[in-house]
Amino acid sequence: MRERYFEDWFVGERVETHSITVTRDKVVAFAHEYDPQPFHFDDAAAARSFFGRIAASGWQTASYAMRLVVESGVFGKDGGIGVGVDELRWHKPVYPGDTLRVVCECASKRAQGDKPSGLVHFRNVTYNGADEAVMSHVSIALVAKRAAVRA
Repeated sequence: MRERYFEDWFVGERVETHSITVTRDKVVAFAHEYDPQPFHFDDAAAARSFFGRIAASGWQTASYAMRLVVESGVFGKDGGIGVGVDELRWHKPVYPGDTLRVVCECASKRAQGDKPSGLVHFRNVTYNGADEAVMSHVSIALVAKRAAVRA
């Protein structure tokens, strides 16, 4: 992964990640561990639910999105420090077998004076294999300045 610093980002720049396919086993395991609502792991309960079948937790979708963004090199080899998330929305359910990818756009950036990092707002949209937006959010990250890393 290449080095990527605050100065390297420009507003409007977009990065598209590779894709990952959601599996039933991972949906069920995540649900049991972190979001134990029956429609995430029980076929009968899921059939009676809004979803009609087992669906991934929205938090699992967010975790997949984070993984895809990190693996794409958005934060560079040393990573970025998350400051917050705004405007998180789940637009459509994610089901086992769906393939996800993220389009990440630099929405704004602020240098923060003499501090060794700057704030970058990234607008992220997660899509399924049918190119339908399943989730969107704005992530706010501290991204190191080049001079601070070399000092």
